[in-house]
Amino acid sequence: MTIQEITAHLNKALPGIELSLDETQPEPLIRVPRERLAEAAGRLRDDHELTFDCLMCLSGLERPEELHAVYHLYSMQHKHKCALRCVVPMEDPVIPTVSNIWPTAEWHEREAFDLLGIRFDGHRDLRRILCPEDWEGHPLRKDYQPPAFYHDIPVTVNLPETPEREVGK
Repeated sequence: MTIQEITAHLNKALPGIELSLDETQPEPLIRVPRERLAEAAGRLRDDHELTFDCLMCLSGLERPEELHAVYHLYSMQHKHKCALRCVVPMEDPVIPTVSNIWPTAEWHEREAFDLLGIRFDGHRDLRRILCPEDWEGHPLRKDYQPPAFYHDIPVTVNLPETPEREVGK
């Protein structure tokens, strides 16, 4: 199935939800409202015509005023793929977990939580995965300022300036 056929199939299978196809990206994305993400994800996995049984990647990213979670899915049976995008506002970055649908999402969601602050509602073990538990802030946010010290240890090291070198010497 093409991404256009997958989107049309989902729109037909999920009444009351209008999924939009964003073809302006290098890879077309199906935009899913967060309120219907878990339902759409379940349908993508369980519908025998789709059978998206593999979550290849879940990425978090920041755009002005909002955070995005992008899900790259693959069907081993049908050999087709698709990408979903769920957008949430910065002031309420909560998305339903899909770890109960694709267990590999547990680790991906923890990374997006740790580095961007996206909270995945219903995740059974949502805690930091790369930063220490008591780390403050989310390092991939554009407004993030690293602390000067962490437990009295300098976090940033000031490297000495290197002299400019002339070409050929």
